[in-house]
Amino acid sequence: MATPIPDHTTSDTSADPSGTPSGADGALRERAEAHLRALAGDSARLREDQWTAIHALVAGHRRALVVQRTGWGKSAVYFVATALLRTEGAGPTVIVSPLLALMRNQIAAAERAGIHARTINSSNTTDWEAAYADVAAGRVDVLLVSPERLNNPEFRDRVLPELASGAGLVVIDEAHCVSDWGHDFRPDYRRIRSLLHDLPVGVPVLATTATANERVTRDVAEQLRAGAEREETLVLRGSLERESLRLAVARLPDSTARLSWLAEHLPKIQGSGIVYTLTVSAAQETARFLAEQGMEVRAYTGQTDPDERREAEDDLLANRVKALVATSALGMGFDKPDLGFVVHLGAPQSPISYYQQVGRAGRGVRRAEAVLLPGREDTQIWEYFAGLSFPPEQTVRQTLEVLASADRPLTVAHLETRVDLRRTRLEQMLKVLDVDGAVRRVRGGWEATGRPWTYDAERYAAVSRARESEQRAMLDYLDLDSCRMEFLRRQLDDPEAAPCGRCDVCTGEYWPTDVDPARREAAAEHLDRPGTPIAPRRQWPTGMAALGVDLSGRIREDLRAGEGRALGRLTDIGWGNELRRVLASDAPDAPVDDRLLQGVVRVLAAWDWERRPVGVVAMPSLTRPRMITDLAARLARLGRLEPLGALEYRTERGTGARRHNSALRLEQVYTALTVGEELSARLAALRERTPGPVLLVDDYADTGWTLAVGAALLRRAGASEVLPLTLATTGG
Repeated sequence: MATPIPDHTTSDTSADPSGTPSGADGALRERAEAHLRALAGDSARLREDQWTAIHALVAGHRRALVVQRTGWGKSAVYFVATALLRTEGAGPTVIVSPLLALMRNQIAAAERAGIHARTINSSNTTDWEAAYADVAAGRVDVLLVSPERLNNPEFRDRVLPELASGAGLVVIDEAHCVSDWGHDFRPDYRRIRSLLHDLPVGVPVLATTATANERVTRDVAEQLRAGAEREETLVLRGSLERESLRLAVARLPDSTARLSWLAEHLPKIQGSGIVYTLTVSAAQETARFLAEQGMEVRAYTGQTDPDERREAEDDLLANRVKALVATSALGMGFDKPDLGFVVHLGAPQSPISYYQQVGRAGRGVRRAEAVLLPGREDTQIWEYFAGLSFPPEQTVRQTLEVLASADRPLTVAHLETRVDLRRTRLEQMLKVLDVDGAVRRVRGGWEATGRPWTYDAERYAAVSRARESEQRAMLDYLDLDSCRMEFLRRQLDDPEAAPCGRCDVCTGEYWPTDVDPARREAAAEHLDRPGTPIAPRRQWPTGMAALGVDLSGRIREDLRAGEGRALGRLTDIGWGNELRRVLASDAPDAPVDDRLLQGVVRVLAAWDWERRPVGVVAMPSLTRPRMITDLAARLARLGRLEPLGALEYRTERGTGARRHNSALRLEQVYTALTVGEELSARLAALRERTPGPVLLVDDYADTGWTLAVGAALLRRAGASEVLPLTLATTGG
């Protein structure tokens, strides 16, 4: 059985000390070794860099950054340092980490070694007060805090100052998140700088990461000096070699072949592992197919219920499943030493991110497979995520002006009525502005501080260029004619990078790319299944009165759309490829081809509605009028439904430039759409003659407000029920 904390060193012969410390240092090291054995077993020995870090923290009360590969033993450093500092009367260790749910096994192991740990995060709010009381009473050795808590007003103002003043050690796990040059920058992590600045003199600080190149390392080391500028940060960087990993790339022609390959080859790979996908819909689709093929798998995404995620993690840890099919939500910190493989269905955006994810495998086994199955759609998905970068200066200035002119704090929902950003992107921007001191999160929302703020366009552009460079490097990785591990290590500025002798390029042993015809047929049938639900909007956005729109609260049931259907998601690995092509911004406005039409017909045939539709209405469009009206007309003919015409715009300009968040998009379509006299008359006549639901046809569903408003208008005009039907839906 694997050790409970597998990244602790259990038999390090390569780091044999050149001499045994004597005196106080010798005694301290003996105690450190004893604590490590309590954590990881009698054969455990400290690596020299582990000892250097522990000594710096415990004896020198320094600030240190440890950049070492996954599985090296970074958590051993802070657990052992905690045990030593607590015996000297120091306060508890505060660990800032995004991995609270994924560190349960480490916390349990620490408990068995006499280190008592508690967590404070969004999933255990009812335990917070008890945790604070235990900390105050000295019953807690380690307190794990999610970075999001650092800017919760109550936690920041009431709890954090007390924790900072009484902490014996502060640990920043996954420290590359602090740097906006890092591959996984998180604005909440920037708040750590304020925490460090306010620490009492002499409180040691440890930052750890497995994935930081030289630029990120310098940035994090500099940020660690906040409040202690006179002393340089101790930086310990080690080799990023992973001797167990067998890196490989297998190019397959399409999604059908890639699913077939998974079904054929995963059962042949020893052990259990992870199949990574780029999108939520791809994870769900792949998991369903593999389950149909008789494999024990589970999907794991950011949309998975937290309890289900924990169950899935436990199933993988206990080898009750062959694989979790996951997005990057299953990422940093997942700790399973005997993980036998990591397969990527689609390439991540950067070699650094890829190295981190494959690093989940092979910590406690001699061989682990890391196979990348790239897809033609990968770069399109990268482009989508690139659109989530820091907003342009005009948008940021507008946000600051709105907050400055408000007579009270504004919630994100109220800001959405004034700033055209999706909620996630708006929240990210506010967090960055908060760290920069331009805004502040308080009870009731956000407020401007009035402090001068400069839009660092040069830095944002440089970060964007760095991301583009990473993407080019990832494409280079796919077509290497030299060692893959050496390439990844050089991307992380590992000075010891050298050919591994194990990857497919080094050995000349490549994974086969031919697939069993029967499996390919099954995969094709699976991917060809059309239809995904479109959930109806049930609640009007907050603050619409500020836009002159008299809508609030729940959407009346007699005005609400029914559950709709789309042919597929734009992010699907099946229909998504075709839908992205026909709905691209530069695609011509033309009728859909017969394959897409037949797909929509099959969606209708499989729709388990209570009452069959009797009519079809098209949405108006300035960009695809021919596509939508033609699709509605053909569906009416094929389904023998009444062609009722289309909704109309009040002006020739239609809705104007598309708005992106819920509030502004709702205001836009609410003031633009109307039911013309001819459509109204046809609806009334149809209701008298053949009452029943009406299909509302559009090209794609995004925010959902166009369909919600269209449905409300049609129901007011006499439609008993409105069922949205689109080619695509976004998301996932």
